Amino acid sequence: MFWTLFLALILLLLLQAQLLVCLHELRASLTSVTSANPSGTSNASALQRLPGAIIIGVRKGGTRALLEMLNLHPDVEVAKNEIHYFNLDENFQKGLDWYRAQMPITLPGQLTVEKTPGYFTAPLAPKRIWATNPAVKLLLIVRDPAERLVSDYTQVLHNRIQQNKPYQPLEELLLSQEHINPKYKALQRSFYYQHLARWLELFPREQMHIVDGEALIQNPFPELQKAEKFLELPPRIKPDNFYFNVTKGFYCLLSAGHDKCLDESKGRPHAPLSSEAFQKLCRYLRVPNQIFFRMVGQRFDWC
Repeated sequence: MFWTLFLALILLLLLQAQLLVCLHELRASLTSVTSANPSGTSNASALQRLPGAIIIGVRKGGTRALLEMLNLHPDVEVAKNEIHYFNLDENFQKGLDWYRAQMPITLPGQLTVEKTPGYFTAPLAPKRIWATNPAVKLLLIVRDPAERLVSDYTQVLHNRIQQNKPYQPLEELLLSQEHINPKYKALQRSFYYQHLARWLELFPREQMHIVDGEALIQNPFPELQKAEKFLELPPRIKPDNFYFNVTKGFYCLLSAGHDKCLDESKGRPHAPLSSEAFQKLCRYLRVPNQIFFRMVGQRFDWC
């Protein structure tokens, strides 16, 4: 009888010790989960979501700068690369699941933003985006269309030189028998009003925010305030998130003690174009610019 009680007591003590070990492991596991997710939000709610806002253009208008600056906001997560889903058939045919898979992981309440400047001038992009999400917020950053054209050519020129491909001087492409060549593709991309008309057929004007590209470069904070308000984000971006880099000649970003400047292609010297040719370009774009101003209800100090 004594030995039976003794063995039962030993067994009870062993079970108690094992229970304490299990409780300790469970507590450690819960602590680890809480540390990895301090907000207490379930990991199951961290998902790749379709964008609630898209920067649609313009090409060489400052889209990368705008994206990086918006990413300073704690409630914003951005797609790091240009997706080209709505403007390239080969990507659009991959379907919505593929598009979603290109997005960053976000928590509920965070805003996903993607930017592909090719969307603005792509004929099918407005209809495709509207069919995917008619409530999506659109951001369009614009700059002087004459300056934009020269910057557009400069990028193409740089790429062709890097690839050892032949190239034509800008003036040869822009002028035909001393007159502006309306067939030059970079010029067509600078007819903002023509492309905007397609978007306004589907999206109400209040669903599109126009960002002044020149103002964003010269003094970023006021433009970011406007963008925060349009995106219905709480004001979290501050003036001290920006500092002027004298060496580079433009503003860089500062967040959590870390600074970030745009890549070396930003601020690249423009390809040469004679003053006479540039003035011809400015005069040619004057009427298209006025039409654009009326469409957006906003004027810009362009040539």
